[in-house]
This record gives sequence, C-alpha cells and structure tokens, in this order.
Amino acid sequence: MHRQAIPLGRIFGISIGLDYSWFLIFGLLTWTLAVSYYPGEFENWPTAQYWVVGVVTALMLFVSVLLHELGHSVIALRYKIPVRSITLFIFGGVAQIGGEPPSAAAEFWIAIAGPMVSLILAVFFGLLRAVVSGIAPLLALAKYLAYMNGSLFLFNLIPGFPLDGGRVFRAIVWGVSHSLRRATLIAANLGRGIAYLFIFTGVWQILGGNFGNGLWIAFIGWFLESAAVAQVQQQRIQDLLAGHTVSQAMSRNYAAIPAETPLQQLVDHHILGSGQRSFVVKRGDEVVGLLTLHHLKKVPSEQWPTTTAARAMLPLEQIKSVQPSTDLWAALEKMDRDGVNQLLVRADGQIVGMLSREDFISFLRTLQTLKA
Repeated sequence: MHRQAIPLGRIFGISIGLDYSWFLIFGLLTWTLAVSYYPGEFENWPTAQYWVVGVVTALMLFVSVLLHELGHSVIALRYKIPVRSITLFIFGGVAQIGGEPPSAAAEFWIAIAGPMVSLILAVFFGLLRAVVSGIAPLLALAKYLAYMNGSLFLFNLIPGFPLDGGRVFRAIVWGVSHSLRRATLIAANLGRGIAYLFIFTGVWQILGGNFGNGLWIAFIGWFLESAAVAQVQQQRIQDLLAGHTVSQAMSRNYAAIPAETPLQQLVDHHILGSGQRSFVVKRGDEVVGLLTLHHLKKVPSEQWPTTTAARAMLPLEQIKSVQPSTDLWAALEKMDRDGVNQLLVRADGQIVGMLSREDFISFLRTLQTLKA
C-alpha cells in the first residue's frame, strides 16, 4: 500500500494507518452483519441493536487484524528489521517491513507470528463464549470473532505466497536449499497456482448462481496472483542488478545552486526550464543541503519570490547518502526504507554524484536492452 493513509497513531514506534478502501469493507461488513448474519443467528433483537453490535463487531475484527500484523512486526523488530507502517485496507491489513529477513529461521518466525496471534484470539473468544453466554450481544460478538480469527488463522496458512503460509513455505525451502532467490521463485509460483485455483473456484460459483461469494473469491484470487507476479518481477530485477553498484548508475552531473537563490527563480529557470527535480544547495564551495520538489511544495507559491533555497532545503546532516561501492539493489531498498526519491553519493566525505529513482530506472532499462 503506497497511497497516503489516514494516520491513527503509533504502536511500538510503528505508524498505524487506514487506507481509504477500509471504509468500503467496513461499511459492507457492518451492513451484512446487521441485516443478514445477526438477524439469522439471534432473532427478535431491536433493529438498532443489530446495527450497534454490527458496528462493534466490524471494529473488533479489524482490531484483530491489527494484532495479527503487530505479531509479524514485533518479531521483525526483534530481528532488527525495521517496520515502517501497518495499514488497514480492503483485504485486511499489511505491515510494511523494511527489508528481507537475515535467515530462513527469521523468515519462518516472522511469518508464523501473525497466524499464531489469530489462533490465540480464536481460542480466547471461543472460551469467552461460555463466560458471556447469558448476555446475547456479547455472546454474538464472541462467537463471530472466534469464528473469524480461526478462519484468518487457517486462510493465512495456505501455502500461497505472499500469504503467511507462503512465507512459511519459502522459509522451509530457503532452509533446505540455502538460496533465498530459489525459495522466493518457488513460493511465488506456487502462490500463482493457488491464486488461479481461487479464481477458478470463484468463477465456478458465479456460474452456479452464488454470485456474491464467487465474485469475492475470484477477487481475492486476482489480488494474490497480482502480488505473486510482483514478487517474481522483483526477484528478476534483483537478479538483473546483481553485481552492479551505485557508481554505475548514479548521475555525476548533479545540479547545484547558491543558498541565496529565490525559489521563484529556481522554478522559472531550472525546474520549468530544464526539468530538474533536485538540487544540491551550496554556500560558497560548501554543500549545505538538498532541495527537491517535495521541499519546494511545502512553501506556499506566493512566498516563492521572497523565500531562499536555504530556508526550504533539507540540511546536509539530514540527507540520506550512500557510497559509490554500495550494491545498487541495497541502495534502492534504502530509498524505499527511508521514503526518499534520491540519495547523495559520497566518497571520502565528498559528494561525487546523486542517485535518483530516474537514474535507477534508466540503468535498469539499459541492462534489459543489453541482455535482450
């Protein structure tokens, strides 16, 4: 999930957010519970009670999903792998873990942690049913959450990458073959096969008259297939970049501007005139910062004539950088991890170039052309 999410706060230092698609599934789930599921399971409730319990159940289900993702994230943090965020969206939740696990064992424990949290929640709500059996709304809530967390546990153990079960399978193949690349490709292709099975089952149910469930199953299959294909493509790109360093892809002719340059002049003569998107800011011969379109947009346009580059730039000590000898794939992962579109390239304390996502894409296209 790369779109802007609605921030909810932080847990263990991890940013928690809501994707806008979450509201769609929340509304649909609440409506289904209040109009169909609960009236069929518990008769003679007031209409308002069905809706209140439906809303609470939907919220608690997404709390369960959040705890599932936190299970992954906490174990990742224990292995010193950064976790950028957790986002709740239409299919549940996703934790943005910044980097591959260091070993097959780490992959296994990170992957299995989420389903184990769901299993614990299923057992907890299952035991809670006996405690609240005389209170119908609480019984309904406990019964549904026990069922859904149990289903979440079983669904995520399906060995289809990138589901948790697929990652567990990849960890096992990795441990046996001692090759993360081979394990990733095997797990991703198995994931594609399972995704096609979901799509086939969904279409079969649609043709059999069960349109709603069939459409949803086919949609999940399409999502899994897309995710598995993306993983295969990522591995192919990683293979293509293997052995190449930042020095081969970086731009040595980066744009530099004086710190006193007004932003309006920068826009008129550099950005609109040449299409340049990032600038090293200098005071005399000394580099003092970096200015990008992202920083420029933070300043209201009516202030551009009177605001200098020095006031809008990112100071030098906050700029992310790499060395020319850094592996190119590692540099790209650093961009993703730090949420930046360019990295300064330094050698012996001196700036020798800049690596942007555009440089990376251009270099990748050159490699693909040479290979073809």
